[in-house]
Amino acid sequence: MKGRVIAIDDGGRRAALVVDGRLEDLIIAPSGKDSATLPGTIQMARVTRVLPNGRGAFCTTDAGTEGYLRDAKSLKQGMRIKVQIVSLAGAGKAVPMTTRVLYKGPRLILTPNAPGINVSRRIGNLAERERLETVVTKALAGSDVDEGTAGVIIRSAARGAEEQTLSCELSIHLRRAGLTGEQNDLLADPLSEMLRDWLDPLPDEILCHTDLAGSLAEIGSDNGPTRLWGDDRLPSLLKPHPAPFEASGAGDQIRKLQSPIVSFSEGSMIIESTSAFVAVDVNTGADFSSAAGLKANLAAIRDLPRQLRLRGLGGQIVIDFAPVPKAQRRTMEEALKKAFRSDPVETALVGWTNMGLYEAQRKRERLPTGGA
Repeated sequence: MKGRVIAIDDGGRRAALVVDGRLEDLIIAPSGKDSATLPGTIQMARVTRVLPNGRGAFCTTDAGTEGYLRDAKSLKQGMRIKVQIVSLAGAGKAVPMTTRVLYKGPRLILTPNAPGINVSRRIGNLAERERLETVVTKALAGSDVDEGTAGVIIRSAARGAEEQTLSCELSIHLRRAGLTGEQNDLLADPLSEMLRDWLDPLPDEILCHTDLAGSLAEIGSDNGPTRLWGDDRLPSLLKPHPAPFEASGAGDQIRKLQSPIVSFSEGSMIIESTSAFVAVDVNTGADFSSAAGLKANLAAIRDLPRQLRLRGLGGQIVIDFAPVPKAQRRTMEEALKKAFRSDPVETALVGWTNMGLYEAQRKRERLPTGGA
């Protein structure tokens, strides 16, 4: 299937992004009691223990989730605070949280208690920067929110957006933050969080089951604009289908993720997750030339960010590349930087160990594919 297609399945709990027939992203929302641990979720919590010298604190949310806060200098035991989940927790660990709450959308980020309008540096056109700042300032002023209560970061995806679209998205953020006097919705909606970063550029179609398409298309309802971020261009892109993943071509590709082996013409890599770290082993193929190792490594590097996204893997990453001369490591390092630069999941490229392994640290934002 050609074009940019979003497929939504399982009542909105699973979503896939397919570009020209290739699965580019896959997000699975936690279910049951774990649904309150979706990264980005904002909840009220009570501080249960503060570590000495403000080195951190533990808290328990109203949903019963145990959390850990690094920014704890002003916290005291028993305090009621608003927290935001930063990432998924490792096995047996408290969920990482922060008190620096942000309401993030496709084009705008609301920053409570941090007034001011800031425009992304990626928007280089001065006239467009001024237009966006004027539009958002006007929308914020017309929202009856007290001056100095909140600020807005204008993301690069806002470039070219119409005034109505930006105003509608801002109103969604203000409502969620409880700054408009209306009933606020602290828990993040899994579907809206999934779609947030897939709407730029605009998809060619959004495949989903008939009942879900019907509710999303109700742009005038309380549910419709929130899940589609107030973008009135999106309802016309909704295409009902009984099997969205299969129709988009995502189904077969998702099933292949159950195997740890990723094959490509230059060789293969094996991706396996342990309780301590994710291990990646790169191997050459039938090519036995002196350049075989570098070719296999570069091919693996180009696909590694996508494979980690699709498999929902994070934490410590340890890569055992195919053997190459040390002089070629610089080429591989540059390739790694380029590959991860456009990846939406925050990843720190640490470097080489004494044993010749390469280490990286990746934010745990996705539920592992095996948990689908």
